[in-house]
Amino acid sequence: MDRGNRPGRTQAGEGEEPHRGRGDPGFGEQRPRAGRSPDGLRRSHPDFYFFCANTGSTEGLKALGAGHTDVAWTHLLDPETGSYNIPFIPKFIPGAKAVLVHLFRREIGIVTAPGNPKKIRSFEDLSASGVLFVNRQAGSGTRLLLESELRKRRIPPAAIAGYEREVHTHVEVGLSILSGEADAGLASVAVSRLMGLHFIPVTREHFDMALGQTTYFHRGIQALVDILRSPGFRERFEKLGGYGFEDSGKILHSTL
Repeated sequence: MDRGNRPGRTQAGEGEEPHRGRGDPGFGEQRPRAGRSPDGLRRSHPDFYFFCANTGSTEGLKALGAGHTDVAWTHLLDPETGSYNIPFIPKFIPGAKAVLVHLFRREIGIVTAPGNPKKIRSFEDLSASGVLFVNRQAGSGTRLLLESELRKRRIPPAAIAGYEREVHTHVEVGLSILSGEADAGLASVAVSRLMGLHFIPVTREHFDMALGQTTYFHRGIQALVDILRSPGFRERFEKLGGYGFEDSGKILHSTL
């Protein structure tokens, strides 16, 4: 969070250890309003800004581990344990004192054109003749979910037309389908409702925030956590559909 008096450098609060980032907290999966702070945070702390980048969960955690950012949003599924995000903390942030804070759960599924003209009902149908897929970028949480589901079903990626075509956000997936450039992709139910797309549920994933322990106690981060726990925030985003905020702000993991 940049307080505005030293452009290009992230600052910690008064008396705190400076952040490791370079003016780009919130480095990881896509945010609804990239480059801006949540409205509640801007009202309560007008001197703080979030600078965000759509990198995907894997690259976001790598950036956090390398000290290039303060915060990484992540929704990585570990296929061996079936758990989200926690197994990846020691992998990408080795030896660091890190905290994983739960943000929300959201429903992810296969999205198709309105009315589902290609009659897609499952992952197996993605390899059918005449079906063109649009993929998320390698390393993103959505891409890793897809890869896990294909392995379970023994579906080779090469059997899916368009598998190599990558976009960087759920919105781009939806737009590719609306424009007729693709027949199917993976995205959130919120995007499907926003764009009027057909939705086939797959799972409810965990979307969390990884950061260093020192950063966690920064007053801007604490203000953000308070907002996540507030009824007003939950009511606003629950209207989108497919989101769950039951445990928002809860610490899921902390390394010593």
